[in-house]
Amino acid sequence: MQKTVSALKELAICSGKTPHKRMLKRSPEEYVSGKWRTGWQGLSGRSRVVEERCCALQPEGAPWQTIWRGLRSGLMASGRKKRKSKAKPNGKKPTAEEKKLYLEPEYAKSRITDFEFKDLVVLPREIDLNEWLASNTTTFFHHINLQYSTISEFCTGDTCQTMAVGNTQYYWYDERGKKTKCTAPQYVDFVMSSVQKLVTDEDVFPTKYGKEFPNSFESLVKKICRYLFHVLAHIYAAHFKETLALELHGHLNTLYTHFILFIREFNLVDSKEVTVMDDLTEVLCSGGGGGGNGDGGGSGSGGAQNHVKER
Repeated sequence: MQKTVSALKELAICSGKTPHKRMLKRSPEEYVSGKWRTGWQGLSGRSRVVEERCCALQPEGAPWQTIWRGLRSGLMASGRKKRKSKAKPNGKKPTAEEKKLYLEPEYAKSRITDFEFKDLVVLPREIDLNEWLASNTTTFFHHINLQYSTISEFCTGDTCQTMAVGNTQYYWYDERGKKTKCTAPQYVDFVMSSVQKLVTDEDVFPTKYGKEFPNSFESLVKKICRYLFHVLAHIYAAHFKETLALELHGHLNTLYTHFILFIREFNLVDSKEVTVMDDLTEVLCSGGGGGGNGDGGGSGSGGAQNHVKER
């Protein structure tokens, strides 16, 4: 079975698609809603369209043209790196009192590039705002999905019984507004399924020339970004040790920095929503999000709270 899973994952990587590893071994008993979707599609053609437009406006070799390519190649190679890694992450969820390893200077300073991301997120001239939001949103979804897949085998119903980040606990709300308490892997699957449905819907994320974006497009992008932030925050809070063992902390830091500066630039996520990771954001995003030298940091941690927040 393991060989089959590995083969399917390698096939997905080669084809440019990114299925959740969990989807390859999901059984009916794992479902709580009975409406799970089975399989992920590749990224829509929007990113390529916008990239072609931007290439015509900026010189070849501009930093933004290579950053995501490096991030994608590093994450796609993580499956092979994971099998070769001598370290064996235990997948245990850190306790509230445990020191935040991702704030250690040697790890927080790690990046795959030292480019100033504040310049990267600015809307380029002659590019439509909705097109820019759509392109970046689908790209962030694609890469956060990839980043999570590298540690998905350690994120189980036993190790992560709730979708929590510190003392903040997230609940899933279905289409009817029903509140559901679920494990972290279930929550992430709900997120990825719902976002996948939106970004591949031509009525929501149109890719054909002349088709307009819906009036609710900005609110949907905000909803997607809020969900994706929850996933990133959970990776840091519960699975940074595994990420570190796989030597992918530089990729995670780069992805987080770019994402936070992007949602700040366009006010896509309420500031109260991201306060749970303020200590990390301060370390990674101060000064425009650049300056990493590829070694691994920041210090300090937010004050511990004595109650659980619900979101």
